[in-house]
Amino acid sequence: MSDNEIKNWNRRKLLLASVFSAPILCKSAISLSAQQAVGFNEEGQPSHNIFTYRAIDWQDHFSDRVNGIIIADTKARCLHFWNESGSFYKIYPTSVPLTPELTRTGKTSVIQKIIGPSWRPTEAMLKRDPKLPEYVGPGPENPLGTHALYLGWPSYRIHGTNDTRKIGRQSSSGCIGLYNEQIEELFDLVKIGTQVKLI
Repeated sequence: MSDNEIKNWNRRKLLLASVFSAPILCKSAISLSAQQAVGFNEEGQPSHNIFTYRAIDWQDHFSDRVNGIIIADTKARCLHFWNESGSFYKIYPTSVPLTPELTRTGKTSVIQKIIGPSWRPTEAMLKRDPKLPEYVGPGPENPLGTHALYLGWPSYRIHGTNDTRKIGRQSSSGCIGLYNEQIEELFDLVKIGTQVKLI
């Protein structure tokens, strides 16, 4: 099989995996996009969060799938995960940073996995909101939710949430947030050393 045939085959596998693992509307074999709008209010505005998915080919960002791959798409507000063998691919809706200044992009990796993480606001967060508590232990009030994947960048994580209204919105101070049940699933799939890229 030639390199071109392999790349086309991988794209077909990506397309099939995407269709069966997330609510995606296929527009073409190469480019996917979909929207899921739950409802509209009297002014015609969405009454729930809207998630926009777009297909991403991991080969455009990484040279291999060693330890698996996470690509967090801050524009589409979703996270893509591929396992190391390439047999599993899934998309999760996420919260993303509030502003471009809080958004770090580029490559890093998962360096630690914590069930029941504790949370402390950064100095910058306390400056923006002095009313924040200095510490929140594990539990239902914890902003990191039930599970956290710590990245190689200080204070950056992929984690759950104690406020599901944040998913699908610009609502974080830099981290990527998922629903608790979905971060629990991702947590079990991810290894220490999983490659991560924020775009």
